[in-house]
This record gives sequence, structure tokens and C-alpha cells, in this order.
Amino acid sequence: MVGRNLLEKSQSLSYEILLPTRAQMDLLSLSSIQRFLKDNKPDCIVHCAGLVGGIAANIAKPVEFLSENAYIGLNLINESVKTGIKKFLNLASSCMYPRNAPNPLKEEYILTGELEPTNEGYALAKILATRMCEYITRTQNGYLYKTAIPCNLYGKYDKFEPTRAHLIPAVIAKIHNAKQQNLREVEIWGDGSARREFMYAEDLADFVFYALEKFEKMPQNLNVGLGYDYNINEYYQTIAKIIGYEGEFCHNIQKPSGMQQKLIDNTRLKAFGWNPKTTLESGIQKTYEYFLTQQGKE
Repeated sequence: MVGRNLLEKSQSLSYEILLPTRAQMDLLSLSSIQRFLKDNKPDCIVHCAGLVGGIAANIAKPVEFLSENAYIGLNLINESVKTGIKKFLNLASSCMYPRNAPNPLKEEYILTGELEPTNEGYALAKILATRMCEYITRTQNGYLYKTAIPCNLYGKYDKFEPTRAHLIPAVIAKIHNAKQQNLREVEIWGDGSARREFMYAEDLADFVFYALEKFEKMPQNLNVGLGYDYNINEYYQTIAKIIGYEGEFCHNIQKPSGMQQKLIDNTRLKAFGWNPKTTLESGIQKTYEYFLTQQGKE
């Protein structure tokens, strides 16, 4: 999702984008990474690859979420240094923050407490890559390896299949299907009070190109998000309104809700001079329109 939004955004900018497929550069293979970097010699790498998914996927496959993401991050970072690539933008995740850290989450809270168990493997992998970038910037003269920490994302090119999807695309698919089937009720996991911050993926793409132009001034680790959030019930209600679903919601409190709140502190982001542009209603409307074009393709 992030990569395709970056590619779409780049079409209006003066960048030559290298977009290797897995066949061209397998991020789980050192030799494949070495070969691609040596042959193409990029000026900068934006690392947004990885195995991603919502609560259900993370609970079902913790080994894969830890090992694959750890190998991908460390392989790519290490080989980029060896190849002499001086600029590297690592895209991490707000999952890295401790489950009981006070909100809003400040960049310095990383590794100050235990992680949320439902996505611990993914978070550990992202922490490894983030720390590696810190070490390289600190010890390798002339190398700027920095990390952006986005809040939750949604938008075009997202996955809508329920077992793989994050909250917003999963709810879009669920409520769309409920409307199509004339269901009177839609289930919400947990009591709906947990709060989440979701940014439209196109806004992250805008941030990436903004950051690359001002990379020396970018902080080592930088939260990228809205700085405000909504509860789960509000996301369901907004999506239902946009789709035109008029049924009821019920809560399954036997299902996990994840962290009660995960809101990033955007103080440094504002000082860096960037703010997201897309409202929740506008972003969901555009995402739903994209979802409709994908029916039957997944």
C-alpha cells in the first residue's frame, strides 16, 4: 500500500523510482539484495516493505511477523551501508511503543516498557531496524539512516480481506457486505472504546518526499500522524454513514481490542514543518471508492 502510494505521488515529481519485484530483489536473500543494489546504485532507499496485517493475522502468525520483518529490515539496512548508500529512510510503526506508555506517544518512549502482546513480533522487528538506523547514523560518518514512525494507515491499495486487513479496510468490507446482504447487525470486536489514529496513506507518501528534500534537518526518529484519534465505535459509525448502512452494531467483548489507545505525539512533526491534509470522511470515501473497483479481484 505505502509503496504504490509513493509511486503514484512520484509521478508529479522529478524522481526516478526503482521498484523491484520480489523476483528482482528478494529481501529475505542477502545475495539478491547485494546484486540489485550493486547493479542499480540508488541514491536513497525508502524501506516500506514487510509482512503486515491486523490483530487476527499477528496472533495467527507471530513467528512469521517477527522473523520475516526482522530479516528484511536488517538485511536491507546492512547491505545498503556496504554498498555505500548514504541516505536511508526506514518506515517503522507506532506498534513499537510500549503498551502502557502515556499518550500521546513521544519518540523517546521506545523500549521503555513491555509491548502489546497481540503484535509483539512485528513491533520487535521494527525496533531492531530503528535501532540499527540510529547506530549507523551515529557511527558512520556521512550516513543518514533515519526512521519515520507512522500511525496506523489506510487508503488505496490496502488489503480488504478480513483475515489480513487492518481496522478500516476490514470494517469497510464488513459493512459493505452487511448492506449487500441486508444484515440487521454488525459485530464489533471489544467494547468499541479503544482509540486509534489512522492517517490516509497518500498523506504519508506526501511526507516521504517532503522529508527527502529536508533529510538533514529531519530528526533521527520522527512520528508521522494526525496527533488526534477516534474510538473504534466512531470509525464504524463513520464508515456506515459513508456506505449507507442503517443496521445496528453489537459488541463481542470476548474478542481482543488491542491497546486501549495508541496516539502519537506530533510536536516534532509540526516543528519539521509538515501536516497531513486528508480528513477522515474524505479518506474513507476515497478508500471505499477504491474498494468498489477491487470487488472480485482479491
